[in-house]
Amino acid sequence: MVVLSLFLLWLMLARAAKGRKCVALTREYKAVRYNLAAHNLTARTAHPYARYNVDLEELRTLVNRMVEIGSALSSTRELGVLLEMIVDEARRFTNADGGTLFLVDDQARVLRWAIIQNETMGIRIGGTSSGSVDESIFRPIPLSKEDGSPELDNVATYVANTGEPISIGDVYDEADEFDFEGPLKFDEQTGYRTRSMLVVPLVHFEGGVIGVLQLINARDKQNTSIPFDDTFVGLTSSLAGQAAVAVKNAQLFLELELQFEAFIRTIATAIDAKSAYTAGHVKRVVDIAMSIAHAMHRAQDGPFAEKSFSRDELKALKIASWMHDVGKIATPEYVVDKATKLETIFDRLEIVRLRYQLLHKEAECQMLRAMLASPDDKEAARAAQEAFQREVEELAEELDFIEVCNRGTEFMANDKLERLEAIASKEAKVGEDTIHRLTEDELYNLSIRKGTLTEEEITVIRDHAMISYRMLVQLPFSRHLANVPEIAAGHHEKLNGKGYPRGLTAEQLSTEARILAVADIFEALTAADRPYKSPTPLSRVKRILDAMVSDGELDPDIVRFAMEAGVFDEYAEREVSEHQRDLVFTEALDA
Repeated sequence: MVVLSLFLLWLMLARAAKGRKCVALTREYKAVRYNLAAHNLTARTAHPYARYNVDLEELRTLVNRMVEIGSALSSTRELGVLLEMIVDEARRFTNADGGTLFLVDDQARVLRWAIIQNETMGIRIGGTSSGSVDESIFRPIPLSKEDGSPELDNVATYVANTGEPISIGDVYDEADEFDFEGPLKFDEQTGYRTRSMLVVPLVHFEGGVIGVLQLINARDKQNTSIPFDDTFVGLTSSLAGQAAVAVKNAQLFLELELQFEAFIRTIATAIDAKSAYTAGHVKRVVDIAMSIAHAMHRAQDGPFAEKSFSRDELKALKIASWMHDVGKIATPEYVVDKATKLETIFDRLEIVRLRYQLLHKEAECQMLRAMLASPDDKEAARAAQEAFQREVEELAEELDFIEVCNRGTEFMANDKLERLEAIASKEAKVGEDTIHRLTEDELYNLSIRKGTLTEEEITVIRDHAMISYRMLVQLPFSRHLANVPEIAAGHHEKLNGKGYPRGLTAEQLSTEARILAVADIFEALTAADRPYKSPTPLSRVKRILDAMVSDGELDPDIVRFAMEAGVFDEYAEREVSEHQRDLVFTEALDA
């Protein structure tokens, strides 16, 4: 008879459904039947329309709603949203006043409170409502006693340990069977009256019980508390089964995301570790970029009042920020860290100094040879000494000039370049060898007009952006992270199309790429650990940013917004040395 009744119910539902919904309802029917059987419900309980206040039409509506809930659960990845949805939907179709969702912590062997809701008391804790549950107030519930045996006195731990659903008409009548100290104490303190309770396990087909759903006070149409109808035991168990799969998937997805982010941070740390000078650069860029994005998301007015970022967009920006310099793994350290113009693996200025010491000794030898050639000629000796002194002073002056040029801190005007060429053209005979004061390669490097890098080395440095892009496009990013390569590789692009590596224009650059470009520039300008420049005061940083905006390099709205919103000031307070902080951006916007 039970089988016949179930078959008739399926037939009526199947005829009422069409197309895909028919398949979905059939699957849901099977899930309901499985849960009824799994929990040893009687034939009377399983009967769809006898003895209960739920007629066939209402039951079909419930099953349809179950299908919709299942679809919604399967499309939600964020764990907090998912857990809140489970309690909301379970309360909705059972018309329960309250609901609590516990998650099993297998390692600690406890139940942790995840969602707490009570409509009458106006309580919504956990999920998207108010963040995570405060465990100092809602303490985890042990699943085992001190002797290691399962804790069965608490109704939630009983369900978690046995996997059996429990339906209680009135907790005050069942106080001898279970320990209801928590609900009774809550009632005493608040004046609330806990009556009916339906507690079902979230059973995953691979991992056992992963959570417990506890519903409080079913209500009739007049909002009077009543026991949970037996029909809802099977339906709620079916929902809990779907929820268990969705929760497990969300937990696994979260674990994969955390592992992926940890791997990315490890790679970024390794890249930073290549250079003692830029260590921490990537982390600081992530900090600035995400601060700008979150401030934009919160903006109530201005150019970004309508701008919001989804969770996936923020995740993509964060990962792109961590990975923006991954291409530097192929950049030689001596180029990244080139503190002086003559530096390669070491600073070749030391070779120049040794050469000048040799020239000094050679000049001294020439003086002594002249004096020995005419030992009695005092005039000749004095002339030789004076010539030596002039040579020594000239060598010292030239070496001082070369050392200044080597620092790369001053712009090399034409007169300085001409003097370098004149020095390089001088030669001296040392034994049988002819020595020039500067080699061609030394002259080429010392002639760099600005900074310490040659054109070839600048190309090597710039290649890291394209290498980053080529590396990242090969990674199998999921659909919601598909923009990571474009964002990461765009941090050196400029709105005027004069950036690198691809010369993209404003129309081709996303907001995220523009944010990352501003973050990267601001970190580089304020960094106090670069060997090729002294720490830059914030007043000069602002002038440089303003100039880059005027030249069409950086997004003017983002730069001004970061100043107005206090993002730059907050970062400077944390990361910039005190003697650099000669300006507050929020106070100097129009200066």
